[in-house]
Amino acid sequence: MFSLIAGPCVIESEEMVLSIAKQMKDITDKLGIPYTFKASFDKANRTSISGFRGPGIEEGLRILQKVKNTYNLPICTDIHEPWQAEKAAEACDILQIPAFLCRQTDLLVAAAKTGKCINIKKAQFLAPWDMKNCVEKVRQSGNDNVMLCERGTTFGYNTLVVDMTGLRVMKDMGVPVIFDATHSVQKPGGNGTSTGGNRQYVEYLAKAAVSVGVDGLFMETHPDPDNAKSDGPNMVPLGEMEELLKKLQRVYEAVNE
Repeated sequence: MFSLIAGPCVIESEEMVLSIAKQMKDITDKLGIPYTFKASFDKANRTSISGFRGPGIEEGLRILQKVKNTYNLPICTDIHEPWQAEKAAEACDILQIPAFLCRQTDLLVAAAKTGKCINIKKAQFLAPWDMKNCVEKVRQSGNDNVMLCERGTTFGYNTLVVDMTGLRVMKDMGVPVIFDATHSVQKPGGNGTSTGGNRQYVEYLAKAAVSVGVDGLFMETHPDPDNAKSDGPNMVPLGEMEELLKKLQRVYEAVNE
């Protein structure tokens, strides 16, 4: 079975994060899907300077630790600067390298030295085969626990496209490959001062990725995406997650008979 990394784009409040984590744990336990909770303590690459960034590292990691302790869930979060790696590793099981930063050597090395699993998001401007260099930066820093995450490639202005063959190219590097079904439907900067998106296409891209043989899926979810403080247009409504995961399980079972 594929694994799942899911949660809200950013920590909006402790109450909301705990509620989403509980509901997602209940769903994935029922379906037998290995689950990691994800939320960001800081969104450092917002389109506009006025965009909501989150509670910051101290408060954010406190909340993520509470999720971990309350529901016994592994935790994934983004880091943006080398100094954040060691601190985030105290609460998190997976350190995620944002796509825009996937070639930042100091960031990759600092993340690798924590010994945690490192999830490197493929940059929108890189070819799948270029990610081999990012993987080697982590490996040569003494950490083989690394995986790659596809999140779409720039295709003209404010548009992303996904090349499903790239998922196989990255799997041939000998690392687990995750497909980010929600960021792949983004319209970067498409709303002028914020990112747009087409969440109605998440299901179809996720089905395609499962059929290609990815090791896991990454999806952001929110109880009310239209009023979310970050990435609302491409997040899956929390109330639709169980049915979506059931559909993806059926695809997985069909291609793995």
